[in-house]
Amino acid sequence: MTIDKSWTTIRRRGSSNEFWNGLQHFLQMAKPFVNDRGFIKCPCRRCLNNASHQLEDLESHIFRNGFMFRYNQWIHHGERASANAGTTVAGPSGGIHERDEMFDVLDDIISEDADEDAVGGPSSNDQYDDLFAALRSELYPGVSSFLSLNFLVKLMHLKVLNKWTNKSFDELLKLLKLAFPKIDLVESHYEAKKLMTKMGLGYSSIHVCKNDCALFWKENSLKDTCPVCSESRWKLQSGKRSGKNVPHKVLRYFPVGPRLKQLFATSKTAKLMRWHSTGKSKDNDVMRHPVDGKS
Repeated sequence: MTIDKSWTTIRRRGSSNEFWNGLQHFLQMAKPFVNDRGFIKCPCRRCLNNASHQLEDLESHIFRNGFMFRYNQWIHHGERASANAGTTVAGPSGGIHERDEMFDVLDDIISEDADEDAVGGPSSNDQYDDLFAALRSELYPGVSSFLSLNFLVKLMHLKVLNKWTNKSFDELLKLLKLAFPKIDLVESHYEAKKLMTKMGLGYSSIHVCKNDCALFWKENSLKDTCPVCSESRWKLQSGKRSGKNVPHKVLRYFPVGPRLKQLFATSKTAKLMRWHSTGKSKDNDVMRHPVDGKS
């Protein structure tokens, strides 16, 4: 039976059910042909069948980098053996399961990085492996409506909306782990924050003078006392600095550049970001928004 390979040329991989389902069928087809160590050649656009990885890593490689060009007969992944044995392989239309909405988010995030890395050649950066692992994992055995990463993002969103403390978040995670022992979830807010940082949702910590005189930033980043009032940067115990340096105040800064990059990388928000330029009224006599004004 002819194998449907049209999915390999789809560019917007994260927003395509066809690509996701085709990839799952490809992995199922290749599974019997891994070597004794569980490795198989990777046909992503970086590895080009020159490197071998474990099967679970092929999913993230192909999703992140795309399927290599001109690999029309999957000789390293069982096509020849399947044809000789008369095995039929279903096409992407069969569908394994519905694509989780987090695939759209990851696709927008990694597509920018993949394009940048491609300029300098192949990269060994595996910073997204944990995200793909969470994205592949069911939240709980038998529950397909929620994947682990999707649930965690929604949980973090609730934390922000309701102003939960980090401690209360940790206690909630412990309770969920206690009530549902098989749940696939991080152990603490710290681990959740590390995972969110890989999605571009991190921040920079800048120490601040106790009296709000100055920031310990740039030329002041290595100083132990405020350049204005000479107050110590660190909390002191009995007039001495404690074993671990603890600043009096911390400013959490969300860098504008990466935020704008993410907004323009996402197809839905990119359209909104350009609205002031493209959404002006074409009727010169009608002002429906301040952007239509002359000033």
